[in-house]
Amino acid sequence: MTDSPVLVITALGDVTADLVLSELYGRGVPAVRLDPAVDFAGQARMSVRVGAAPFTGDLSTASRCVGLTTVRSVYWRRPTPYGDPRRSESPQQRFALEQSRAGYTGMLTALPEVPHVNHPIRNRAADHKLAQLGTAERLGFSVPETLITNVPGDARAFAAEHGPVIYKPVHGVHLTGEDGCSRTIWVRPVHADELDDSIALCPHLFQACVPKIADIRLAAVGDRLFATRIDTAGDHLDWRQDQRLITCSPVPVPWEVREAVGRFLRAFELTFGAFDFALDGSGRWWFLECNPNGQWAFVDEPTIRAIASALADILQKGAPT
Repeated sequence: MTDSPVLVITALGDVTADLVLSELYGRGVPAVRLDPAVDFAGQARMSVRVGAAPFTGDLSTASRCVGLTTVRSVYWRRPTPYGDPRRSESPQQRFALEQSRAGYTGMLTALPEVPHVNHPIRNRAADHKLAQLGTAERLGFSVPETLITNVPGDARAFAAEHGPVIYKPVHGVHLTGEDGCSRTIWVRPVHADELDDSIALCPHLFQACVPKIADIRLAAVGDRLFATRIDTAGDHLDWRQDQRLITCSPVPVPWEVREAVGRFLRAFELTFGAFDFALDGSGRWWFLECNPNGQWAFVDEPTIRAIASALADILQKGAPT
């Protein structure tokens, strides 16, 4: 097991993955970084055989050759997406892109008895807002009243009842403007009179506004929880909008939240999750969402080190022998 590598699937420049890689290297655990959409278009190669013998194969990068049966664990972070939505593709290019997505990703997700943090199929299943909110409410979290709709009248009635309400996308998306720069739709308050019939174009998420005094980002690594209180200078509703204005400090996790987090991870078969809560003046933690592959490298330094160490513990251990 000492020579069994950890595969770290992510794009170049992923600071979060770098922290875990540094921890693994410091322990003498071999690790191979791979960005399939980029590396296989370059010097990476793979061959897999199934049928006549158990699952076998090899993966080679510019610097390493790995027997797939020797992989200890997989840390699935944020690999580069396949294809560029800003470019038109020929049928041949589209065919090659889809075969690459299915072949390379299929190989990495099919490794037998290899722990994934998290398996990408589990990430996708857990990434749907409505499934998250319904599961969170069922498992004992406090969940703000929420409406997902493309019916303008229903949206206006909900906003009038709870107004102002919070608007957020049903799914996070990064858009590219005409100038080539990325655009993000931030969480913001809306009033009933702002909502017109364009709502019918697609589903939108509206949520009763929690009178919060701070935000909480909780990183769950198995049964180890690391919670950070986020205080924002000014009146930004969405603390991600300008992280120069935030102050992070570790906080204890209430017992009832700890229990609900454990149930949530088990329900979605996750090893890791980044939970967001709104903290109100009474000390109540309101569940907002769980990003199954969320960031944590922006919090206070001791907590960053602790999370990196906890992730390295799981990846180093690998599958039971």
